[in-house]
This record gives sequence, structure tokens and C-alpha cells, in this order.
Amino acid sequence: MNGHFASVGDESTKADYEHGVQVIDEDKEFNPKINAYLQATNVADAGFNYHLISVFGSQSTGKSTLLNNLFGTDFNVMSETERRQTTKGIWMSKNKKGSMADNILVMDVEGTDGRERGEDQDFERKSALFALATSEVLIVNIWEHQVGLYQGANMGLLKTVFEVNMMLFLKDKQSNPRSLLFFVIRDHIGHTPLSNLRNTLIQDLAKIWSSISKPPGLENSRIEDYFDFAFSALPHKILQPEQFVAEVGKLGQRFVTASRSGKPQGEHGDHEFDGGILLPEYHRRIPADGFSIYTEGVWDQIVNNKDLDLPTQQELLAQFRCDEIARECLVAFDEVISPLEEKQAESARVGKPFVLPKLGATGSAAREKCLKNFETSASRYHKGVYKRKHTELETKLDQRLKALYHGQLSAAHKSGVATFSEAVSGAVKAGQKSGGSYEFAEIVDTEKQKTLEFFKKEAQSLAIANVPWTNFKAQFLLFGKELDEVSARLRKDEMRRLATRVERWVRSRLGDAVGLEFNKLGSGRGGSGAPETGEKPATEKDLWDRIWNVFITIVGEAEGRFADRAKSFEASQDEVDVGLWRLRRKSWVALREKIEEEVMEGNILLKLRENFEDKFRYDEAGVPRIWRPADDIEGIYTKARESTLTLIPLLSRFRLAATYAAPDLPDFVGHQPRGVEAGDEDDLTPIGGVDEEDGKSLEEEMTVLSEGKRQDLVVRFKKTADGVYVEAKRSAIGGVAQVPLYFYGLLLALGWNEIITVLRNPMLFLLMIILAGGTYVAYTLNLLGPMMQMSSAAWGQGLEIGKQKLREFLESNETARQAIAMPSRRDSDNISMDTLDSRGKKASRAAADDDDDI
Repeated sequence: MNGHFASVGDESTKADYEHGVQVIDEDKEFNPKINAYLQATNVADAGFNYHLISVFGSQSTGKSTLLNNLFGTDFNVMSETERRQTTKGIWMSKNKKGSMADNILVMDVEGTDGRERGEDQDFERKSALFALATSEVLIVNIWEHQVGLYQGANMGLLKTVFEVNMMLFLKDKQSNPRSLLFFVIRDHIGHTPLSNLRNTLIQDLAKIWSSISKPPGLENSRIEDYFDFAFSALPHKILQPEQFVAEVGKLGQRFVTASRSGKPQGEHGDHEFDGGILLPEYHRRIPADGFSIYTEGVWDQIVNNKDLDLPTQQELLAQFRCDEIARECLVAFDEVISPLEEKQAESARVGKPFVLPKLGATGSAAREKCLKNFETSASRYHKGVYKRKHTELETKLDQRLKALYHGQLSAAHKSGVATFSEAVSGAVKAGQKSGGSYEFAEIVDTEKQKTLEFFKKEAQSLAIANVPWTNFKAQFLLFGKELDEVSARLRKDEMRRLATRVERWVRSRLGDAVGLEFNKLGSGRGGSGAPETGEKPATEKDLWDRIWNVFITIVGEAEGRFADRAKSFEASQDEVDVGLWRLRRKSWVALREKIEEEVMEGNILLKLRENFEDKFRYDEAGVPRIWRPADDIEGIYTKARESTLTLIPLLSRFRLAATYAAPDLPDFVGHQPRGVEAGDEDDLTPIGGVDEEDGKSLEEEMTVLSEGKRQDLVVRFKKTADGVYVEAKRSAIGGVAQVPLYFYGLLLALGWNEIITVLRNPMLFLLMIILAGGTYVAYTLNLLGPMMQMSSAAWGQGLEIGKQKLREFLESNETARQAIAMPSRRDSDNISMDTLDSRGKKASRAAADDDDDI
């Protein structure tokens, strides 16, 4: 064992001390050459600047592996394929990790409960007492599943050590040396928190301390008066090698010198440390060069102490037989419980909770049968040992069943929560599909009662008479609390869906109402956006007042809908307040989007043009204007244009006409309710003047048209208005010819005789009146221009027809052609189908004449 170390009795050289030295061998012989090892490792001259750390625990729990990984030592470790003792006696090596305190000596103590020594517990007790008496820090290496066990966690050994330690080393009340018991919990899988494991160990130690006999004067002493406690957990070295190495590295950082912090002692005696665990009060204050003589004296006193004698033969027989009977009873218990544990572990591994059928009845029967068989066979042996072993067996059984039952309740918990959530969601979807109203609160209450009844029934089936830990009231309350949380989450989701529906309704209503108000800007008598009644508002200046009033009315109605529906969910007032607050914010954002849509360049320019045309083309009575040259077109145009231009600054900012200020948006939105969570604000758009972190003022929020867009809109509108004006001007003067005034005088002088003739002739006079009346009507209706254009077109068409008829007459009349010396058509070079030969060439005159004769 540890063949590369210097053993007891060897004549070792400095090279032999490279890895370490054996302090005490398996025959309880002390090595007198400890000082030589200290000199070889440069520790002998360190004075008080050294530290001694020991480790003990059950055999094959990986003590040597822990030390090698933690301190860089080379203690022999157990083979992965064998289960045999690797450390006999006590071995010591110097720390080889540079990240720790200087001169740390590490002692590896032979494992307890080894099969090699059997029931010979004398050496393990004395070696543990030696480690306690000499070490500053005693590392207790245990597995997680040993926590709560009496022998597995070495509680029996610690009890004996505490008793002897009190008598041997605490007789001098003035000197009160302390030690640190550092529990390192191995193969920690994380199901049980370290804090719970720590509490269990401290409670067990406190019970042991209270049960030991104490020297006179120390009856009221506490274990915290002599020991401090520290705890650490390490993952599985084989299954989680990377995590194991990382956690060991973190653990090694604690082995540095430090001072006790000012924080008070913990509830169970565990202390807070500033930076490390090697405190000055743990040091035995023995110089390094006297360490060998001191430890040899301690070991001699321990070996020769009668208080560590073996128990009586009667107790030995009882211990042997009770342990043997307990193992036999556990075999039958394992046959029943192990398959259930495997099923539960498999369901946990795949992530699908599975509730084992009739687990309570099966577990209770197996427990009762095991204990009854033990009582029948072991009750005739030593009563004290029997009672103790009976308690140990009962503890083992309860630990197995407790883990199994808690797993069962955990599966029932998860399954119940999932079933509850699915049932509520399914009922809500069914109500939505049917189109009928459904009461969410009633659905939740009904499904919750069903689920609670299921869990209660399962928990009651696991109860065992007179076993306190099977009262699962706490788990039932926790399950009810979880259902309440799920109900609250489902209710919140349902309220979100309700809020979404109400928001869509608000958007739809705002789209119609705001669009109608903007359409009123276009025209009350004509244009694409004219209302059916043809009525305009009394004034255009209160546009924003009307929009704000419509907005307030719609949002108020939506809030009423939301609040009424939320009451049916049994939502709290805080949840309702949050929903209304979100609704107001989103409604304002919807209004802003609708306004921005209405003031888009194409839309607003169309509205302005229609507004201008309404004022320009129609009079105050709403009658369309017929433009005449005498009308004041320029004045009407200027008035209509300036009136329309006043709408642009009006539209540029959302301001009420009464106060000429923006509406009190912060007061409308309100303060953020206290029930708002982080997720409630993720989908909210920042609002200027309301959200300070947005950095946008209320004035900026109310700005609809920027200055640049406003100026561009003015320019584009003026161009559009100018086009309408030019069109009107053209229509006024398009059909009227400008006749000079002197022409009328000349016409009167030259036509005087004709005028007199007409006046004296009634028929001509009547004809003249009719012509004059028709001309007046045509002028009044602005039809002279079109009539002249039609006359001109008819005259031109008549000339074309006359020319065509004259041309045809000349071509067909021989006399007319000769009169104007027009050549005959036969002599012309015109080519037609009858002047071509069969080859498509012009035929000769003779051939043509022959053809004519034919």
C-alpha cells in the first residue's frame, strides 16, 4: 500500500520522502522518522507556518482520490475494477498545489467500516481520535446517500471520538483548542440542496454531542464550543469528470489562511470565513521541529487509553446477529421496492412524470413485513443493541420509501399541473369555437377542485400510521399554491387575449370615426369624401376637439367592456388596472397611427384640394358657380386659398381649440400601476411626455406634421390651387371674343337702313327677337364658345365634302375636263388592275384597245 511512500521501519533517504511518509502502520506502530520527512520537505524549519489537514471516512469512498485531486498528492487509490482496501494505517504527504497556503501537510487515514478489519473497530476509532487531536481541519469524506445514516456517516465513530476527546484533551478549561470539521459530500447529484444536507449533518452531530457523557464542569458545553463546521459538495467523478475537476479546483481555493469574519455564528454552528478556512485558532501552536515528538505522545496516550476498549462479547454477538438479520430482511424489501425505484428513475430520466399505481399500499406492506420479520428474529438479543438496530433499520427503510414517495408526489404534482392547464385551455377553446359566452372563473374552479381531489387521494394513499413524515400536508399546500399560480398565469393569458380583442375593436372604431372627421375637411357638398347629408361642421378649428372627444368616448366604452369581462375572470384589481393602463396606451398609439395615415402626403393633399374646391366652386348656399368674365374670380380664389391654408398649421399639431394646448395625455394614460411586470411593457410603444426614459416631450408627441413636411405641403397645395384657378379663368373667357368698340358704331352706321326695315316688318322683328333671345341664353349658359366651335367644325366638314363632289364631277364630265384643260383619264399614267398584263406589267396601248374591243 502506497509503495512509493516511506513506510514505518524503513531506512529511508531523502529521495524516499518524495511522495510522502507513513505515520502509523496497520499494527498501530508510530513512525519515529516523521521529523526526517519534515526536514526533507523543508517544513521542519517553518516554525508555526504550517498546517495539518486530515481526512477520514468509510473505506472505498474515494478519500485518497479526493486528496490527490485537491492537493496534488500521490496516495494510492482503489482500482476501478476491485473493491479492496488501499490505505492501511495513516499516511502523510505535503501539499503540491501552489495556490494554497504554505506547508500544508495532508494525512490520509485508513477507511472505516472496511471488510479487511471486519468488526475490529479499535484502530479506526483511535486513528480518528488521533486525527482530531492533531489536525486543524478534519475532512469527513461521505457520499450523499450516507447523509442521515448513523454508521454510513461515521456518526458512531464520531460519538466515541467526542467522548474520549473531552476526557483526554479538554481537561484544561483555560486552553480550549478548536478544530474545523469539513464535510465533503461526494457524488452530489443536486436533488437535495447542500443546505438541507448540512442541516441534517449538524442536527445529527448535535444529537450525538448531547448524548455523550461530559467531564464535570462541562455538562452544559455545546459542540460549537469546540468545533466549527464547513460543508462542500462535489459531483460524481466518473459520471461528471469535468464538473468534478472544476469543483475540486474551487474547493482548493478555500485552503488558505484567513481570519474569522465579523458575521455572527450561524444557527447551527457553521461560521462565515473571510477568504479561507485556515484560521489561527485552529493551529495547535506546536513548532514544526517539535511536531514529531508531540504527535508521538498523542498517539501513545490514545493507544494506552482503556476508554477505547472493544464492546462486550454480548454486545458483539447482538450487533453481528442484528446486522445479519437486517440484511436478510432488506433482501425481501428490495425485491418489492427496487423495481418501483427503477420505474420512477426511468420516468424521471425521460422527463415524463409517471404515477406508480398502488404505491402506498405496496410500500406500507413491504415496510411492515420487513420490520415484523426483524422483530421476530432479533428481539431475543441484547435489548439495547436490538433497539438501536431496529431504529437503524427503520431509518433505512424510511429513507428508501421517503425518496420513493416524494418522487411519487412529485410525479403527481407535475402530472396534475399539466392536466389542469390542458383542461382549462381546452374548455376555453371549446367555448370560443362554439361562439357562446363562457365563464373562465367557473372553468378554473371546477378543474382545480378535480385536480386537488386527485392529488389529495394520492397523498392519502401514501400515509403510514404513526410515521410523521408521511403526513404530506406541506406538499398538498404546495400543490394548491402551484395551481393558484397556474390559474393566475392562465387568467393573465386570457386577459391578454381579451385585451387583444378589445384593442382590435378600438382600432376598428377609431379607423371609422377619425376617418369620418378627416373626410369632413374635404367637402360637405362634393368630392369623394363628402358625407351623405352634405353637411359640414360649424367650424374647422375644432377638428382636434372632435377627434379627442370621439377618442375618449371609444376608449371609455372599451374600458367598460374590458372591466366587465375581467370581473368574470375573478381578476384582482391590480390585474384590471394593468389591463386598462395597457389599453389606454395602445389606444393612443392606434389613434396616432390612424392620424399619420390620414396626413400622408397623398391623402392630406387630396383633402386640402377638396376643401379649396368646395369654397371656390360653390357659393354660400351650396350652389355650383358658373364663371362669367364679370365675376371676381381672383377674390374668391384668394379667399378660398387662404382659408384652406389655415388648415395646414391646424393639422400640424394636435391641439384643442378651447385651450390652444395639447390634451392632457399623461393624465389620460395615468401612472403605471403597481402590478405591472417586466413582460407587460415589452410590447408597448414609448409615448412622448408619458415615458420619461424615451426622452420625447409631449409637444413632440403631439406634432403631426414636421416643419419640412408642412412647408412642402404648402407649396404643393398652392400649385394645385393655381391649376384650379387657371381652369376656372379659361372657362370664363373661353367662349367670348373681344370685339372693338368702334366696330359697334360702324355696324350701326352701315346697317341703319336694314335696322329700320326690320323694325317696320313685324316678322323680321320677331325673328330678330328670337335670335337675340337664343343668343342671350347661349351666352348665359356659357355655350357660345362650344356653338362657335361646332359651327366652325361643321363649316370645315362642308367644305371638304364640296371639294370632293367637285373633284368627282370634273373627273366624270368630259366637257368640264376640256374647259380646264384636264387630260383624259385614259391618257393618264394611272395604273390599275385593268391596265396590267398577265405578267403584271403595264399593257401596251394596242393591247389595251384590243381588250376594250373585246
